[in-house]
Amino acid sequence: MTNICKIPRRSVLALAMAAASALAIGIGITATPAHAQQDYPNKPIRLVVPFTPGGVTDTGARVVAERLGARLGQQVVVDNRPGASGNIGTQMVAAAAPDGYTLVLGFDGTLVINPHVFAKVPFDTVKDFVPVSKIGDAVLVIVTHPSVPAKTLPELIAYSKSNPGGLSYGSSGTGGTPHIAAEMLKVKTGAEFIHVPYKGGGQAMTDVVGGQLPMLYTAVAGALPFIERGQVRAIAISSAQRLPSLPNVPTVGETVPGFEASSWIGLLAPAKTPKPIVDRIQRELHAVVNEPAVKERLAKLGITSVGNTSAEFGQQIQADLKKYVDVVKAAGIKID
Repeated sequence: MTNICKIPRRSVLALAMAAASALAIGIGITATPAHAQQDYPNKPIRLVVPFTPGGVTDTGARVVAERLGARLGQQVVVDNRPGASGNIGTQMVAAAAPDGYTLVLGFDGTLVINPHVFAKVPFDTVKDFVPVSKIGDAVLVIVTHPSVPAKTLPELIAYSKSNPGGLSYGSSGTGGTPHIAAEMLKVKTGAEFIHVPYKGGGQAMTDVVGGQLPMLYTAVAGALPFIERGQVRAIAISSAQRLPSLPNVPTVGETVPGFEASSWIGLLAPAKTPKPIVDRIQRELHAVVNEPAVKERLAKLGITSVGNTSAEFGQQIQADLKKYVDVVKAAGIKID
């Protein structure tokens, strides 16, 4: 009878572990990726803002970056990379290493409207990014010069239909969220609004205040001082709920059920960024946007804090991509 040498179980495990270690060394396997995730972050993080400094979006990013860096233990450095309606800076992050050290301030105009209005964009909103969290919603408002006789949205729609040639309205530019929101309102109500694009909301507001332009669709943040001084009349806001800062101004949805067209901003990372890193940033960002001081500072910019999950933010991005495609087609909006 053949004798079978019995090796103690503990020795078998030791041999197996040694063999696995030797194999790992032989084929170059290391624990570096896992270690890097556990050690994250160990250097400053770059937050690319695809717009010029000083605007509401840029200012909101800086408010969040300061506190997010404090919570992560590393500085979050804002890097402004404007151009092509946000496409240039956004594409930079799509091509960046997916290690959590390069993030982009995502904007609905760039991520869910540009793909429909530009003949070609240098990134795929869904495939090239992983959503981290929405920071907040920037509410839009319809304002008119006080000489416009309509004081409510139904009256404004009726006035536009009866006014020869329609009623001109300004926006911050072709293909921007205010432009799309106004065109969506036209589609749903049959209003006769005629778009007058500007290179920013500031000059458009100046012309409304001066009486050269009867109507403007713009962000609440830029319009609020003029509304409070009575230089323009607030007709309706595009958010789902009324704003505490404008409690007497109805929502568009109170006239057109289901209508909502707020602008939003949020953080995204390059696709394939490890989930533990995305989760870490999401947790800290959620805490940041719910800090009372941050909520107050964002509110002064017309941004309502949100701080949702990666999955929730991703669902909104995909829903908005679908929501705006028909509006863009119906309005014939195209940017070469």
